[in-house]
Amino acid sequence: MTSLQGHFLAASPHLGDPNFFRTVVLMIKHDAQGALGLVLTRPMQETVAELWQRVTAETIANTGSVHLGGPVNGPLVAIHRMASAAEAEVFDGVYFSAHSEQISRIVHQTKKPYLLFAGYSGWSGGQLEAELEQGGWLIAPATTELVFSSTDDLWERVVQSIGLAVLSPAIRTKHVPEDPTLN
Repeated sequence: MTSLQGHFLAASPHLGDPNFFRTVVLMIKHDAQGALGLVLTRPMQETVAELWQRVTAETIANTGSVHLGGPVNGPLVAIHRMASAAEAEVFDGVYFSAHSEQISRIVHQTKKPYLLFAGYSGWSGGQLEAELEQGGWLIAPATTELVFSSTDDLWERVVQSIGLAVLSPAIRTKHVPEDPTLN
């Protein structure tokens, strides 16, 4: 089994689960026991400051968005670029944290980027592999730029990157333009 940690899963139109319609999931962990990922494309209305006030009764000046990481309830978790607050490296300087002390350090820092999540996406051993076999997910290597970019068109950009990666070697070209009519 090849681990998908550090990859994006883009929901395929064939995936029937409405929780994941047009989502991009960053895979945090993937092994024989199961998988854990965070949905990047579901920002919530609540800000980090509002959620932090509700959870800790502490006031902070942070207007960032909280994301719904998936349908499984769990602790607040973050992906970020602070090695000193890392519990695990997901890929190339992008880190994951779930312990409350680390989350507190992250939301109090002024350096970006980081993303805060309520909930997560989880799969038991073999479950994700079955969904992949059924064509439920498209896979792409994650990039720091896309992880911390706007969620507005993230699904489209990831799917497009998958298409370009498949097409480029097939047609033996170094560059596939976004608009093929410009060829």
